[in-house]
Amino acid sequence: MQAILYRQFQARPELVTVPDPAPPEGGVVVEVAATGVCRSDWHGWMGHDPDIALPHVPGHELAGTVVAVGAGTRNWQVGDRVTVPFVSGCGRCGECQAGHQQVCERQFQPGFTHWGSFAEYVALHHADGNLVRLPESLDFVTAASLGCRFATSFRAVAQQGRVRGGEWVAVHGCGGVGLSAVLIAHALGARVIAVDIDGAKLQRACELGADLTLDSRAVPDVPGAIRDLTGGGAHVSLDALGHPRTCFDSVQSLRTRGRHVQVGLLLADQRCPPLPMDRVIARELEIYGSHGMAAHAYPGMLGMIERGLLRPERLLGQRIPLAGAIDALVNMDRFVGTGVTVVDRSLPG
Repeated sequence: MQAILYRQFQARPELVTVPDPAPPEGGVVVEVAATGVCRSDWHGWMGHDPDIALPHVPGHELAGTVVAVGAGTRNWQVGDRVTVPFVSGCGRCGECQAGHQQVCERQFQPGFTHWGSFAEYVALHHADGNLVRLPESLDFVTAASLGCRFATSFRAVAQQGRVRGGEWVAVHGCGGVGLSAVLIAHALGARVIAVDIDGAKLQRACELGADLTLDSRAVPDVPGAIRDLTGGGAHVSLDALGHPRTCFDSVQSLRTRGRHVQVGLLLADQRCPPLPMDRVIARELEIYGSHGMAAHAYPGMLGMIERGLLRPERLLGQRIPLAGAIDALVNMDRFVGTGVTVVDRSLPG
């Protein structure tokens, strides 16, 4: 099969021919119809993820068709249309048994712990507990765009943040995760403030449902501005970027007993950002992390999509062939564009 592979961190990947994968016991092989290009893939290529062993094939937001089934797999057969959470559980540890596969102690992550979906085929482990059946009405490109950013945002907003209609939600950072959060919070009936440094991304946030926007380059005190605009602060605030400044501002912008959700990754020398813990204590703030979404939680999100309450296709940006994933990956730190880039394998090249 053809696959995008890199042999060293930060070295330009190549489109190469490698052996087709075999289905693992309890797993399947999926023919990749579409796969998203995510900033997490860029972090992996940069060498920020200790789970990656070289050489490596990235890619973790995927949708496609089962083409081979391993021994012991009960619930899936050739021809099934599927996607998979980017964090998948082993099915045996305590967290999996409790239904928290997204924080499995021995998690399987295509594109990180194993070769990923920037390829014609990908092997997926523990299929019975991790695969998600796709509605016939959902096309592969849109389904692939759900895999990391959208599903993570859905859990962050709806489950960790417990957003309710009428609440104020602040979203710090309007990349793929942030714009997904804006769309989802708006669909849940919240009033949304979007924060970014890019005017085009703020305009896109408005189109997706943001009630107010703040350009953090022009506002010297973002948390103070949010507290003023909302009459006391956001009920829920998300750091969707993953930066010490946006993390701090998100917590600082909350009203009493508000909920901060950390979605954006803070890696390398940014792992331990300063936080206003005095305010956390005095205002009884809640701080949550959000790391993917387990397969059993997908039906709630997919149901909203099928009913037309959520339209993730509005977040789609550029569609590219498999070879185009090389430039898309290595240039991800330039934050170009406002839509989700998806490798569409129906395109030539």
